[in-house]
Amino acid sequence: QVQLVESGGGSVQVGGSLRLSCTASRYTTDCMGWFRQVPGTEREGIAAIGSDGRASIADSVKGRFTITRDNAKNTVYLQMNSLKVDDSAMYYCAARLYTRCAAQYIASELLYRGQGTQVTISS
Repeated sequence: QVQLVESGGGSVQVGGSLRLSCTASRYTTDCMGWFRQVPGTEREGIAAIGSDGRASIADSVKGRFTITRDNAKNTVYLQMNSLKVDDSAMYYCAARLYTRCAAQYIASELLYRGQGTQVTISS
């Protein structure tokens, strides 16, 4: 069993930046990443990264969000720049099997999921 703990959410204005962190309770070779969800809507896969550092970013945030992974710290980061009101959501860190490690799959067939961290962007 792996516990995932997120941090770094908060409230910023449009155009601002936030960095989310997700620390796993132990080293894992699983695919890790982030998805977000607004109440009443479907989960949206945002970014995924393998233990080899190969990353995948959703088209909706490409060019603004970056995912990185520090295996020595069992931590995955999501750097979010040029934030928009539409980026407001609960962001969840997730892990899934290393196969199909891509943003479009990170919200499905989860092995583990964090508690979530709220991101609110105001105009």
